[in-house]
Amino acid sequence: MSRRGGLAVFVLTGAASFMAALDNLVVTTALPQIRQDLGADLESLEWTVHSYTMTFAVFMLAAAVLGDRYGRRTVLLAGVSVFTAASALAAMSTSTGVLLAARALQGLGGSVIFPLSLTVLVHAVPPARRGLAIAGLSVANGLAIALGPFVGGVAVQLAGWHWIFWINVPIGLLVVPFGARLLAQSRGPQARLDVTGTVLVTLALLGPVYGLVRSVSRGWLDPQVLLPLLAGVVFLAAFVAWERRAVEPVVPLRLFRSRGFRLTSVVALLVQAGMFGSIFLIMQFFQDVLHYSPLGAGVRTLPWTVMPLLVAPLSAVLADRWGVRPLMVLSCAMQAGVLAWLALVVAVDMPYLPLLPAMVVGGVGMGLFFGLNARQALEFVSDDDRGVASGVNHAMRQVGVVLGVAVLATVFSAFSGGARDGAHFVAGISPALLLGCGVLSLATVAAIATPATRRAAGPGDPDPGRAGTSGDRIAARRG
Repeated sequence: MSRRGGLAVFVLTGAASFMAALDNLVVTTALPQIRQDLGADLESLEWTVHSYTMTFAVFMLAAAVLGDRYGRRTVLLAGVSVFTAASALAAMSTSTGVLLAARALQGLGGSVIFPLSLTVLVHAVPPARRGLAIAGLSVANGLAIALGPFVGGVAVQLAGWHWIFWINVPIGLLVVPFGARLLAQSRGPQARLDVTGTVLVTLALLGPVYGLVRSVSRGWLDPQVLLPLLAGVVFLAAFVAWERRAVEPVVPLRLFRSRGFRLTSVVALLVQAGMFGSIFLIMQFFQDVLHYSPLGAGVRTLPWTVMPLLVAPLSAVLADRWGVRPLMVLSCAMQAGVLAWLALVVAVDMPYLPLLPAMVVGGVGMGLFFGLNARQALEFVSDDDRGVASGVNHAMRQVGVVLGVAVLATVFSAFSGGARDGAHFVAGISPALLLGCGVLSLATVAAIATPATRRAAGPGDPDPGRAGTSGDRIAARRG
């Protein structure tokens, strides 16, 4: 494909991914206005966030499988269409029930967009530019998640909460027709759909995600938390048993025979858990303790959220020179250090300036992660497995977000006593941030243990998507 054609594919997949990622957290700053307009209670407000993140996380693997079977372009554009229609429905909602249904449909569309946009892009660009393309798409996704509260604050303050959903509609209406014309069709190796495996892996994800979401308000010992978590374990065991004998499995178990792919997946989950669980609390610290407005809080997080936009494209160049693994180790270590620093300095009525250096360093670390994690995951798999590997990587990252928010919010509540005044909030956020630091320290260890991959693709080199350690490549071929 020509350079211009590759740019068009990047713009289309990037636009689709950005709007889907944006809706993870864009609604958070609109909750007070939604409560006032729709008369929503506290639990309904929580579910305007959770109904999206649940369906978003749970159906990613199923979406990747459907793309491999029925055509990635076809399924991707169907996901964009569902997301766009659901956004319009959410914007026109006059009751909390309609809004929650629309948010769940948005999550379903987003679960299709995330893994398939990456796979479509990887197949569209030549090997020499693939690392840069993956980095660009990854930073669009990460930046959208991080900018969600800021964009929501701007929309609510200037136009009203409905516009946090209306802004998606023109993007979707442009992506679908241009995507049908400019995106190439591709399929995976599966000749038929493994329905049983698809249902089992979806249920295996649904149980833990639902349990984690409920743990924030119910506590970890509540039956609505414990039973879904146990059910998820049972379905996961059943899924693995089924996949071992399936002729055309949903997730080829050979992926996990690669130590590199396993550890990259662990890093993805831990980094998302530690960082986004912390950002969830820090946004509230700015508003509840330092008394900034939603827009003011969003503006003050921009040093953290804008740095990935600058760093992620550069990460591709640095990775070609020094390798992916050293930069991933640096990314995890930087983010762990930032959370440790924030845990030590947060205080009631503290000025903003002492937080600024930590936010810049945290943004650099996030930029390296966004730019390289998906690339590293694909470097341990073959071309045929890229679709499902992308689905696994994105599912792990999204489950990490849900896990991080649930666990760090539980620690915060335990130490703050449930009170929201400044002193109690600081008493709760400090240990929660230290836990986030511990999670990212584990991610650093996992990143160190991850095998090295090829540094760069020269003119005569094979596809970097097949790069990795020799043992990993042999394991993938044997699988």
